[in-house]
Amino acid sequence: MATELEVKYGLPREIKFCRRCVMSNQRPVSEVEFKHTIETKKKTMTFDEEGICDACRANEQKEKINWRQREEELLQLLDKYRSKDGSYDCLVPGSGGKDSAYQAHILKHKYGMHPLTVTWPPILYTEYGYENWKNWIDIGGFDNISFRRNGSVMKLLTRLAIENLLHPFQTFILGQKNLGPKIAAKFGIPLVFYGENEAEYGNPIADNSSSLRDKSYYTFKNIDELYLGGVSVRELREKYGVGLSDLMAFLPAGADELEKANIQVHYLGYYLRWTPQEVYYYAVENTGFKARPFRTQGTYSKYNSIDDKIDDLHYYTTFIKFGIGRATYDASQEIRNHHITREEGCALVNKFDGEFPDRYFNEIMEYIEMKPDHFHQLCDKFRSPHLWVNNNGWKLRHNVNLTGTED
Repeated sequence: MATELEVKYGLPREIKFCRRCVMSNQRPVSEVEFKHTIETKKKTMTFDEEGICDACRANEQKEKINWRQREEELLQLLDKYRSKDGSYDCLVPGSGGKDSAYQAHILKHKYGMHPLTVTWPPILYTEYGYENWKNWIDIGGFDNISFRRNGSVMKLLTRLAIENLLHPFQTFILGQKNLGPKIAAKFGIPLVFYGENEAEYGNPIADNSSSLRDKSYYTFKNIDELYLGGVSVRELREKYGVGLSDLMAFLPAGADELEKANIQVHYLGYYLRWTPQEVYYYAVENTGFKARPFRTQGTYSKYNSIDDKIDDLHYYTTFIKFGIGRATYDASQEIRNHHITREEGCALVNKFDGEFPDRYFNEIMEYIEMKPDHFHQLCDKFRSPHLWVNNNGWKLRHNVNLTGTED
């Protein structure tokens, strides 16, 4: 009798691919949590009876939305909070990438708001990412707070997140997510605007309402039982000698603090039709945003998530853990927006998904003080047997092109 293959991370045992885009049902809807391990049961992308994924169905619904009415809702919200004396009335967290550049610029220059921009800087800035950040502030015309967290703690947490979770970005994303509402509370700014809601990418639990009060931005109770990089706060303090004050930047604000400040978190993508390509063109024209001068490794695009040298490695680790590389994410989005066909998407995935990002690899390993061989050993450890087989080299059992070892 055949031995049943181990399935890690609570992923579905049966591997399916969306019939409309190229995404698989192995995609977690959320991988950024204050958990000690990624071995726990995860919610993943689901498909309906026609084999269409959540994200494609969400995008389909956008065709039915009355966007003029949605913009009216936005105008009513902004009219309620717009300052008369020029003081900050909304906050836009971002790096100066295309999305945050678009958000801040359109709020200020079309809708007459007075945004404060806030940046949680990349772990390792790319040269063009840093230039885009400066152009966002200087050409776009914004005040900005760039939060320089403790560098040694960021380095430690990044290494621990790779060793324990194979997730180079876990603690970075937590800090980035939690910074905006906390700064808003400090300055008494009532509105925080992000770009797209996770519902756009297949998170069925994401609230896409216009009056969003997202509690995930500011809730924790027992701080010692929270985990960063797969290690509890208690262990970080006792074993690694990290002070609690050095960890607070990564954690949510207390519920009382933001409740008293009456901070609201909204997604601009709820009110305005959000098409990544159009957002890119807008950012180029209005804030001096520039794409990478070369193709991003692991995909075919040049302008998505290009601020951090660790970005490319992060997407490589999603390929290892879930069989989903960066080209799959990019192609799925472009298929949904009718920029490429599914057949073209399949060809792009076949050509680029899983390409090893060696451009910055040695620099990253030196930064986190990890030997390259150790990283590759971790990758083998984190592969789920139901996805991978080692047959003269690691190969996927199933892929969207139906050329896997078991297709």
